[in-house]
Amino acid sequence: MLALRVLRPDDAADVLAAFQSDPGMARQGTVTTIEQADGYVAGLLTGERHHAFAITDDDRLVGLVGITVDAANKVGWFWYWMNKSHRGRGWASKAATAVANWALTSGGCERLELGHRADNPLSGNVAGAAGFVHEGRERGKFLIDGERVDVLTYGRLVGDPWPQAVLDITR
Repeated sequence: MLALRVLRPDDAADVLAAFQSDPGMARQGTVTTIEQADGYVAGLLTGERHHAFAITDDDRLVGLVGITVDAANKVGWFWYWMNKSHRGRGWASKAATAVANWALTSGGCERLELGHRADNPLSGNVAGAAGFVHEGRERGKFLIDGERVDVLTYGRLVGDPWPQAVLDITR
């Protein structure tokens, strides 16, 4: 059953499983051991700069939505990923909508930003469902397997139209 909650230290094994589910997850960080997964989770739970929310299936983490906040400018860098086993269900879109709405109300942000590889249109679908507006293209931003890849950029402001969240965040 789909739910959304705050990331916990005991989610590390599920984070490792997600990274092992798809080699493309390496773009999210280096997590190939349980120790690295513990460090990845601990880094997201440290300080007030990061907000990380677990997308869960019967309380097991299958995805993550996060925001890295620049408090001085009230801007959040927004990101998300899913375990390959749970992609294609619309869960990332539902979770991203709930987290973006939270960030622009209770999370201290007035603007959210995100980017995704131009060759990953499904990530763009998640962004659009969560109310983000396409703002541009950064040509040749990433070097992946020796090739330059464009990144599409998006933003969401407090004053933009708000999609209705169908999930609540549990603490």
